[in-house]
Amino acid sequence: MAFATSRGLIAPEIAGPTAKTLVLLLVGYGLWANSHLRGLWFVGLGLFCNALVIFANRGHMPVSAEALHKVGMESYIPKLQQQYDAVHTLMNESSRLWFLADVIPVRILGYTNVISLGDVYLMLGIILTILGGALEAKRQREQALDIDWEF
Repeated sequence: MAFATSRGLIAPEIAGPTAKTLVLLLVGYGLWANSHLRGLWFVGLGLFCNALVIFANRGHMPVSAEALHKVGMESYIPKLQQQYDAVHTLMNESSRLWFLADVIPVRILGYTNVISLGDVYLMLGIILTILGGALEAKRQREQALDIDWEF
């Protein structure tokens, strides 16, 4: 899509939503195909929340100026006003589903950002999936070592 857009073959107004929809469908299929992994249900919920707010705001994730100030990232406000990337925009009074937008200021161990509730669900789901995989591997390893040597 980026190549076609840069060559003038597809208008950005068509390529952006098309690419976002394709990503949503492909990731959604991957989540569905692996639905036996319980942690991925949170990933799916996060994906749904983020997709909902992005589609409700015509393909853009609103970002709170207040939250940006709280984490010292106010230099991004002019960039967001100009929609410098294909996803984010500055939140305003016409932003829909603002409570699902990037409104949570985060400063943890040198990580500074403004995230959404969907991002929280995504991170929780990833952590639970990794933890679940590690615990399952440990269980399998312990079962493999449980050998009855008596004859």
